[in-house]
Amino acid sequence: MTTSPDTNLPHTGRPRVVIIGCGFAGLRLAQNLKKDPVQVVVIDRNNYHNFQPLLYQVATGALEPESIAYPIRKVFAGQKNFFFRMADVTRVAPERKVVQTSIGDISYDQLVIATGSLTNFFGMESIERNGMQIKSIPNALNLRSFLFQNFEKALLVQDPETRQALLNVVLVGGGPTGVELAGALAEMRNHVLPKDYPELDLKRMQIYLVEAGPTLLGPMSEEAQTKSRQYLEKMGVQVRTGTSIKRFENCRAYYGDGPNDFFATENLVWAAGVNGAAVDGLPEPVVTRNRRISVNRWNQVEGFPDIFAIGDVANLVTDDTPKGYPMLAPVAQQQADQLAENLRRLRAGEAPQPFSYFNKGVMAIVARNKAVVDLPKDVSFGGFFGWLTWLFVHLMTLVGFRNKVVTLVDWAIQYFAADRALRLIIRPYRRNDYKDDKGKKAQEQAMAATPPVVQPPMPAQNVVGG
Repeated sequence: MTTSPDTNLPHTGRPRVVIIGCGFAGLRLAQNLKKDPVQVVVIDRNNYHNFQPLLYQVATGALEPESIAYPIRKVFAGQKNFFFRMADVTRVAPERKVVQTSIGDISYDQLVIATGSLTNFFGMESIERNGMQIKSIPNALNLRSFLFQNFEKALLVQDPETRQALLNVVLVGGGPTGVELAGALAEMRNHVLPKDYPELDLKRMQIYLVEAGPTLLGPMSEEAQTKSRQYLEKMGVQVRTGTSIKRFENCRAYYGDGPNDFFATENLVWAAGVNGAAVDGLPEPVVTRNRRISVNRWNQVEGFPDIFAIGDVANLVTDDTPKGYPMLAPVAQQQADQLAENLRRLRAGEAPQPFSYFNKGVMAIVARNKAVVDLPKDVSFGGFFGWLTWLFVHLMTLVGFRNKVVTLVDWAIQYFAADRALRLIIRPYRRNDYKDDKGKKAQEQAMAATPPVVQPPMPAQNVVGG
């Protein structure tokens, strides 16, 4: 076995399958290829897999990040055909069958793009610059710190309007993330924060859930939509459907053009949309407007027989799904299962099988004993049984036995004590520390265009000693 110059990967004599991204899709595919006669190379910017559906619990102090993250190398310990490289992918070069990364080029025989999705701010720079998002563990920790920092500030300010803006929270997006985060914050406001901050009148704290569409949880059943809204409003969340946030500046989230068409808040969380995280290097017709990669029925990128895309980044259009499949973990996992089988068929010279999604159901949790569940054949339910169903499914989906046990214990304590213990500001967050990629590039370009300031020569100084 010899070592190749591309990031010291060994030459095993087997076809190399390179997977970009270790989310639900990439993780599942790499596991499915365990016994295949291939070399599996996974590239990810992090050395851990995180369970995104529970990020909101990290943000609200219900779970520590270690409970929803698991080291990639530990997941694949003992899988002899697996190799991992932590790096940022900068570009794909299909003409050379190479992936360009921050640590060097990595060649491939077959490439699978499973890069997931990124927050879509729809070009609203004020929201991108000043708002918060919740797509990663660092995002969730930043949000947690920022919220509790603002509670601490609210104790100190004299101006009632400023104090109100520090307390208010605006959540934009009525999908599962927005609904679950709104419910968690309402529970925290009603049961936890009054014990920590008896000096604050937390009854004045407003939680706004803003959705541009006519209903919450758009893809779910009408029963689930109605129940979730009832749950939230009973908990004191102000639900505003048919409302769009247009800009966010000077502690005001504007939803109209009138002088009073705004919510006073320092805390705006954007959960209103996502784009695919397409990789540079593919031709423009292959990448859609929302940065998803167009694939055929077996998740092969159009025009590239050796490149595939699965998960959120894949745009598989059918008669039943004219906008592509929804960006859900079950879709990503089922695509990974199907692709693993199709890669075997292709190696055997057989025709690949088209992907078909089996919808096992959709669910969302609102609060303790409050959840909504949609199952196939128009079966819908909620309440305590829905809550138990949500807990069981998410617990079983977590990676790693330790994570399952720790999460179960944390949930049990929270249920019986009605408390969230993880209200720590370990790493203070300053909003002006955050700069999006577009802002960073603009700053770099500005610095490059600015001529350096030439300082006058300093007079020579006598140096004492040798």
